Amino acid sequence: MTGIAAPLDAPGRSTPDRAVLAAFTGTGTLLRFNLRRDRVRLPGWLLALTLGTLATAAEYTSLYSTPEQRAAAVRSMDSPAALAMTGPRHYLSDYTAGAMLGHQMLGFMAVLVGLMSVLIVTRHTRDEEETGRAELVRSTDVGHHAHLASALAVAAVANLGLALLLALGLTATGIDGIGPGGALLYGLAHAAIGLVFAGVAAITAQLTAHTRGASGLALAAIGVAYVLRASGDVGNDALSWLSPIGWIQRTYVFVDDRWWPLALCFLLAAATASYGFVLSTRRDVGAGLRPARLGRRTASDALTRPFGFALRLHRATLLGFAAGLCLMGVTYGSILGEAADMVESVEQLQEALKGIGGATVAESFASMVMVVVAVVAAVYVVMAALRPRAEENAGRAEPLLATGLSRDRWLGSHIAVALAGGTALLVLAGLGFGVSGAASAGDGSLVLELTLAAAAYAPALWVTVGVAVLLFGWFPRAGAAAWIVPVYAFLAGYLGPILQLPGWTKNLSPFGHVPQLPAAGMNWTPLLALTAVAAGLILLGLTGFRRRDLDTK
Repeated sequence: MTGIAAPLDAPGRSTPDRAVLAAFTGTGTLLRFNLRRDRVRLPGWLLALTLGTLATAAEYTSLYSTPEQRAAAVRSMDSPAALAMTGPRHYLSDYTAGAMLGHQMLGFMAVLVGLMSVLIVTRHTRDEEETGRAELVRSTDVGHHAHLASALAVAAVANLGLALLLALGLTATGIDGIGPGGALLYGLAHAAIGLVFAGVAAITAQLTAHTRGASGLALAAIGVAYVLRASGDVGNDALSWLSPIGWIQRTYVFVDDRWWPLALCFLLAAATASYGFVLSTRRDVGAGLRPARLGRRTASDALTRPFGFALRLHRATLLGFAAGLCLMGVTYGSILGEAADMVESVEQLQEALKGIGGATVAESFASMVMVVVAVVAAVYVVMAALRPRAEENAGRAEPLLATGLSRDRWLGSHIAVALAGGTALLVLAGLGFGVSGAASAGDGSLVLELTLAAAAYAPALWVTVGVAVLLFGWFPRAGAAAWIVPVYAFLAGYLGPILQLPGWTKNLSPFGHVPQLPAAGMNWTPLLALTAVAAGLILLGLTGFRRRDLDTK
């Protein structure tokens, strides 16, 4: 035994060291492969986040070009509701364009960067296991940790690339108050928070056997971090120090330029990623650490019907969006009474609100917010309408359709959940907006008005479902193109009036034809037309699905 062991240890590395290195065998190859797979997704994310930041910075310089306008912005932001939506009060001490960017954008961007990082890690780890590809790859000369290591490496490349683009882009703008050092700190703050949530996703990917569950748990962590940050900025500052989002905001970029809070983020990122590796050694490939809950001996009557079964599949996503939209409605409603003061010094916002109409600024502001609520609800309906594609790809649709279940009933059940669920989300968000807004503005009639204003966007949501169903039925591999509808709706419907885009750009979106209640009067004609278009698109999609073969991988 000694004669055999000695040569193995002689070259300089002990057997445990070699075992550790063997666990990471193939990481470089998988990293290159994953970057190739994401050659469209990652540039899209990075360009969108960078251009959005640069456009916002440019808008701040034009909206708040004078000291008087910046002083008015400080007054409008120095309220509990505004601070909960933006960041800590210290930014207001020197409210330059750079300080505005750090104050108003860091928390919002942290959520988006966290989302990008979570999706990267779960896509290249848990999704690979759920589809069976990881087991096939590991049957070759690939180490146990290679998938997770390569996924985290892709997330690191994406976040550091974003940091570099932001630093170079903001420095190149030459905006007063934005210097190279602050721009670099601003970019690295995004990278730091992205790596934190990549590490969180590395842990959640070990807990559950399903990609949606892993992503959902990580996104819930982002939500908790944001709520802790908001609560701390309004009240007890200690709560903000429990959130990594609060840490990056306390760099006070473009105000004090404090670098040391980033060290907390990098340490947490390293700790969570390391713990993810440890947990991965305690489970089998394809399994999760959290055992599956035992179901009942017999299925409920609802699960024996297509709609009930589809609702069960969509339940977690629907409940998550319901909680998020309700919170969004309540948050926006809490500042409704202060809307006039918040926009009094912002000429472009005032012009945008005048273009919407309305007897009061609060009504115009509520109509603008409804566009955001509708777009978020549209994100849900796209996810729900494309769920059949995931079921088809995973091979779960084929055994169901091999029974007496028709294609129309199977796909129709998912469509019904998307239609009903999206409408319910609008009503819930409108109700939360109305109740909170009524308390803020002291007008009880807003409860019904804002609930109906949100519900008026239901036909536009149904058209969005129709587009997704049409693509799924005829061009299943192009289904991701349905995301263009909510993205364009946000750009044209919300940013369009602020950026003063031509009116025809708004008309290209189904959301642009919805009466902007409560600022405008009710008009049933476009709603009926949108409903008819949605019905036609859904019928065409069902026809295409009946005629094509199942596309399983």
